[in-house]
Amino acid sequence: MSLMLKQRSAAEKPAVDKDSWRYSTLRDLRINKYIYIMLVPVVAYYVLFYYVPMYGLQIAFKDYTPGLGMWGSDWVGFRYFHDFFNSYYFWRLLRNTLLLSFYELLFGFPASIVLALLLNELRSSRLKRFVQTVTYMPHFISLVVVAGMLVDFLARDGLINNVLSWFGAEPIAFLRESGWFRTIFISSNVWQSVGWGSIIYLSAMSGIDPSLYEASRVDGASRWRQTLSVTLPGIMPTVVILLILQIGHFMSVGTDKILLLYNSSTYETADVIGTFVYRKGILESNFSYSSAVGLFNALINFTLLVLANAISRRTSENKLW
Repeated sequence: MSLMLKQRSAAEKPAVDKDSWRYSTLRDLRINKYIYIMLVPVVAYYVLFYYVPMYGLQIAFKDYTPGLGMWGSDWVGFRYFHDFFNSYYFWRLLRNTLLLSFYELLFGFPASIVLALLLNELRSSRLKRFVQTVTYMPHFISLVVVAGMLVDFLARDGLINNVLSWFGAEPIAFLRESGWFRTIFISSNVWQSVGWGSIIYLSAMSGIDPSLYEASRVDGASRWRQTLSVTLPGIMPTVVILLILQIGHFMSVGTDKILLLYNSSTYETADVIGTFVYRKGILESNFSYSSAVGLFNALINFTLLVLANAISRRTSENKLW
């Protein structure tokens, strides 16, 4: 009798749908629980320091006063956005930000790819390690130290002017002339990041099937042709993803470095939206105005990221989401 009752209860028990989202999620959590535990600090970091502060974006639409707080300050709508768009400096800030970002994308982004391709062609492991070490080291130098080196080297009595004087050239105040700022900024960025940026491309190249190179050699392809027909297509997904990510930071040009290098005589080519936000928000304590400008900058970055991802999804199989 008891056996019959057990069989009946088992038959009446609803079957578990193993294809359901809930079942598959719980099963994945049970199998990979340690991976998810490791993920918790990363998620907490982004929630606490990136998403929670979004609550403060409302001060861009208010006449914020610290004494009154965010809720007590008067609502002014888009007044600060209007003031920024109609300010004397708007077009200069936008032009400088776009140009510096464009030059960084034009010269800095391909530099790491070219270096990785050159390193991949080296047959001497000792020479390859030496070049990698030399090119990686600048990445680990503090930005403040790099800026100090540039100030010393480019001073009127610095190394660069001393070398130029050997050829009879007059001393140049590089950091006092606005025409030199973009060249100095972009070239120093390339020097500092080219080696570190090449690591991910070298990693992608190591995943290319060696039989593809063997087949191309059998077909009589030169090393240059192998690079064009095998290596570049093999790393193209990585290149596209990194390009999308860089476009997503297009308006976030290196503000910290500019603050360390620029001065009032180079504002014409050096002053960008990030440095303007710093002066307005930190130095002048105009928090609402600087928040409005920063929000405008972030929205442009987000729009560019979405557009770049959409274009990549339509033209290729590579996308972020």
